[in-house]
Amino acid sequence: MPVSHPFVERMIRTIREELLDQVLFWNLLDLERKLSAFQTYYNRYRVHSGIGGTPPEHVHDRQRHCTSSLGEIRWMSHCHGIFDLPAAA
Repeated sequence: MPVSHPFVERMIRTIREELLDQVLFWNLLDLERKLSAFQTYYNRYRVHSGIGGTPPEHVHDRQRHCTSSLGEIRWMSHCHGIFDLPAAA
């Protein structure tokens, strides 16, 4: 159990479980690109239960969410196809 830096340990665990255990990377540049894509996904689209299911960027920017009908939904791929999330069409 992490004792000294629980937030850092939690982030490392999240990155490992949700990205690094799912994809292969071939070199440092490839890893940096995939980590950058995961960072964008994590901050803009991933649901965070600790802040009411809202992505962090939406909390900081105070963006309002509007509802859409199911006919207006398309799927957006993130992190080279690991995650597919609904997006307004």
